Amino acid sequence: MAEMRPTPKVMSLTEAAASRIKEIMGNSQKPIAGLRVGVKNGGCAGMEYTMEYAAQQNPLDDVVEDRGVRLFIDPKAVLFLLGTEMDYQVETLSSGFVFKNPNQTSACGCGESVSITPASDEALKAFDKPIRLS
Repeated sequence: MAEMRPTPKVMSLTEAAASRIKEIMGNSQKPIAGLRVGVKNGGCAGMEYTMEYAAQQNPLDDVVEDRGVRLFIDPKAVLFLLGTEMDYQVETLSSGFVFKNPNQTSACGCGESVSITPASDEALKAFDKPIRLS
């Protein structure tokens, strides 16, 4: 009998990112259903990552559950975020979320904006339908 392999996630989280998101959401005064992640035009490199608390899921959001965190991916951002890993890094003088995105082609010097191309056709094939393993 063939075994179904689940469709890959659009994004994944490191343990550090998941812990920090849970901590931040746990301190909120309002109910939060998840973290909405997307991209928007802006900055000197052309695009910026966006993150905001989400009180509810939008009907077209791609939902990713990873390490106990629910991410709502803006449908317009899916092709730009495909395969991205979100991390949280703490350094001597700074800390913050870092996106490790295979679709990112460059970034500005200040680190606030990036240049991203949509995922390749090969990467998209994995999302078309579940893959049967024999």
